[in-house]
Amino acid sequence: VEFLYCDLASMKSIRQFVQQFRAKNCPLHVLVNNAGVMLVPERKTEDGFEEHFGLNYLGHFLLTNLLLDTLKQSGTHSHNARIITVSSATHYVGKLHLNDLQSRCSYSPHGAYAQSKLALVLFTYRLQHLLTANGSHVTANVVDPGVVNTELYKHVFWVVKVVKWMTAWLFFKTPEEGASTTIYAAVSPEVEGAGGCYLYNEERTKSADVAYDEELQRRLWTESCKMVGIADEASRLP
Repeated sequence: VEFLYCDLASMKSIRQFVQQFRAKNCPLHVLVNNAGVMLVPERKTEDGFEEHFGLNYLGHFLLTNLLLDTLKQSGTHSHNARIITVSSATHYVGKLHLNDLQSRCSYSPHGAYAQSKLALVLFTYRLQHLLTANGSHVTANVVDPGVVNTELYKHVFWVVKVVKWMTAWLFFKTPEEGASTTIYAAVSPEVEGAGGCYLYNEERTKSADVAYDEELQRRLWTESCKMVGIADEASRLP
């Protein structure tokens, strides 16, 4: 196991990480996008992005795009490279505000978190469309890990913390259980060659209806490219 530092809340750190990784000339067969914050107070990343959107979504958007060439070179017809992005059931109540992705007009920790998780689903579906159009041996899927007992809940109201402490053993998954669907998406032969899926409890299921809006997927992708400063090569594809 080797460790390379990467701060998903920093565009500079992401670019430095990719540069260091490429210098190793290693193949890349699996990329798991799993960093995140939840219900944090209103604050910004070093690049000026609202933290939920900047870390949960834009950081993974940039990282994935910068590693796409390596992923494409690593995948084969019989063993596709795989991109797994961890979202949340919260995306079902999320709304994407294309005119205010930074939640500047009205900040709500719950709304900002849900928007970032919806953005990850839209991103995955658009990414899979582009990979298929290019004939790439890479698949992109999105995972809902369920309600997992981790430190992600440290910013919730104190009453919720007490209830969580009392009931976690009954209603929450352990971190190991929460990771099972991500591992399934990363290595299972059952999803070889299958992309654009929303996976929960190691099964394909339906995401929010709005996530299948191809025009919304396209517009989010274009805006995301502008925000992180990369070329929108997808603009030349259907």
